[in-house]
Amino acid sequence: MGLDDRKLAVLRAIVEDYVHTQEPVGSKALVERHQLGVSPATVRNDMAVLEEEGYIRQPHTSAGRVPTDRGYRLFVDRLSRVKPLSPAERRAIERFLVGAVDLDDVVHRTVRLLAQLTRQVAVVQYPSLARSKVRHLELVPISTTRLMVVMIADTGRVEQRLVELPAPVPAEDVTDLRRLVNEKLVGSQLAETPPLVQALVEESAPHLRPAMTTLSTVLLETLVERHEERIALAGTANLTRGGLLDFQGSLRPILEALEEEVVLLKLIGETEPSNATRVLIGDENEIDNLRAASVVSTGYGPGATIVGGLGVLGPTRMDYPGNIAMVRAVARYVGELLAQN
Repeated sequence: MGLDDRKLAVLRAIVEDYVHTQEPVGSKALVERHQLGVSPATVRNDMAVLEEEGYIRQPHTSAGRVPTDRGYRLFVDRLSRVKPLSPAERRAIERFLVGAVDLDDVVHRTVRLLAQLTRQVAVVQYPSLARSKVRHLELVPISTTRLMVVMIADTGRVEQRLVELPAPVPAEDVTDLRRLVNEKLVGSQLAETPPLVQALVEESAPHLRPAMTTLSTVLLETLVERHEERIALAGTANLTRGGLLDFQGSLRPILEALEEEVVLLKLIGETEPSNATRVLIGDENEIDNLRAASVVSTGYGPGATIVGGLGVLGPTRMDYPGNIAMVRAVARYVGELLAQN
């Protein structure tokens, strides 16, 4: 059975009131607070249909109604409009992020900002090396038989490795090695570098080949094999702000899930690279411990390139239009920062 415009208006009003008041919503309150243009009796009839269709439920006898996961989904998909950010909110985001000095600072400022703006738990994935390009490779001599390899990605991530050379290498040979690896690898996606690294060994002058062979092993490990992903988290205390109906009365499963980095990466980092906003509501979450929560997430990166994910997690009773707007705006600003730097 389809819902007519009036029933949809009643559902929208119930969601908005419940998110705002944290109290089950009754027909009398709806008529008083919203310009529905009908009597309380008509609203009660509409609420009965909404309940029968599974969009709202009665948490206990003689109480008002609260939205179900299905009701929130319909609200997000059809009934809500993303709230435009105010000029003050835009300035706050820009001021907070513009002073960042390096990638770590960008990530930590971003996650704190998201938690403050949305009053939810914020999660930010560091730019993924798997989606990054090589910006520069530096070879720093530590001794005649030891080098420090420093790989700087276009996203600002920096990886360092020590190389133990098979024999002493003079400074001019280190200069040649540095030039060769940068000419071959700069601008390449990290995932596409293995054949290029192999070619470096084959194309090296005979006197450089032993050092390049050892260096190539460390380069492959640095560029391809060790893609440990990192996550930043903030605002866990925001979970305690809600009412008794949030999280089905227990925070423990949520907190346990938030301690698992693999879980957080699954939430925001393992989606198809895209800057589309994703909203998972309640039972739509694959992770059992998060079936009482909702997640709003999106990708971010310089220009059209997506290098990581960020988002917020909170009760299903959350301000979806506001949170979607904040997540999108912050992702856009972080992408602009990465593009500039």
